[in-house]
Amino acid sequence: MTEIKTTRGVAAELQKVVDAGELAGAATLIWRDGAAETACVGWRDLDAGLPIERDTIFRIASMTKPITSVAALMLVDEGRIALADPISRYAPEFSQLRVLRSPEGSLEETDPAERDITFEDLLTHRAGLTYADFQRGPISQAYRNALGLDIDSDVAPDDWIARLAKLPLVGQPGSTMSYGCATDLLGFLIARIEGASLGTVLQRRIFDPLGMKDTSFFVPLEKRNRRAAAYGFDDAGRLTKRVTWGAAVVAERPEGMAYESGGAGLWSTLDDYLKFARLFVGGGSVDAVRLLRPETLAMMMTNQLTDSQRAISGWFGRKPFAVGRGFGLGVSVVLETDKSDLMRRGGVGSVSWPGAFGGWWQADPNDGSVLIFLAHNMLDLGQMAKGIGFGVWGAIDTFQTLAST
Repeated sequence: MTEIKTTRGVAAELQKVVDAGELAGAATLIWRDGAAETACVGWRDLDAGLPIERDTIFRIASMTKPITSVAALMLVDEGRIALADPISRYAPEFSQLRVLRSPEGSLEETDPAERDITFEDLLTHRAGLTYADFQRGPISQAYRNALGLDIDSDVAPDDWIARLAKLPLVGQPGSTMSYGCATDLLGFLIARIEGASLGTVLQRRIFDPLGMKDTSFFVPLEKRNRRAAAYGFDDAGRLTKRVTWGAAVVAERPEGMAYESGGAGLWSTLDDYLKFARLFVGGGSVDAVRLLRPETLAMMMTNQLTDSQRAISGWFGRKPFAVGRGFGLGVSVVLETDKSDLMRRGGVGSVSWPGAFGGWWQADPNDGSVLIFLAHNMLDLGQMAKGIGFGVWGAIDTFQTLAST
């Protein structure tokens, strides 16, 4: 009865956000004591009058990163790679790296890298890689010119690796956390090591064993009626369908595209992502299917950043790790409850990560709970600067609050 009351309250509060035109719709899930309760509000397609439902398929953006990170740690468990291994062992393109003297400086003002990038650097975003949108200097346009779109690039994986390796790093490997395309590179290295596409590897290693039947880089034609349309806002703050989000295509990726973004490219559903998230409250296994050793999962869920790295890591003035939160191997970790300025719920040791299209999840090993919020709410940087479209983040905060009481 308590769970039903909670989800009814979630639905009522989220409906207010939808009615205010700040969100097209959202799907939420609370999993505790082996039972899941969902609340779905709004529309997966406003024009067609199709509602958000429990099996609606969303593009989950950076919620892809923890999945790719688990696949890499499975290789660690098997002795195929080690966290301290230089990635140049598998991608010799990265054997002669240069580092910008200033992230905003000239691309010609560089120094040699003091050491190789390791797999641990990729998993903790301390490789010196970045995203174009997170930089102000010439490196921003250099990333766009070299790598194509962030999620559905027309650059083939091997070419993408080679082009990225020629760009200077924004920091010395291991020195600072700079969030960016490290997990995309990690995904391509996994594919290279396994001799198969990343999608094929994830299907074999994670999706099939866990029964994640609706998670993939490409939504098949027979499932597209369940797919949520992409919504954003016009300059007056009114909801409107979007085809792109910044430099990312949010409609269906072209069939046959070789590029598969291990950092942001997956589509998924509430129930599929629940199966994945339960790994973090199940010691690395779900329903007797083990993907990671308990000690490997524990390491993944342990903060790897130094205090100084936590203090300076962030973007656009946000410092999500400065207070109360750290970063493990592909997931954010709660260090002090209710003291972080982002994703701030959960007991000590809880892990989570958001997606830029309006998604968020959390697994709390203290009470064995999982919370999931999925939406399609695309903003661009110019609109964010004007305060347009932040209703989804308020909705996530409301969901966190209600689900935690």
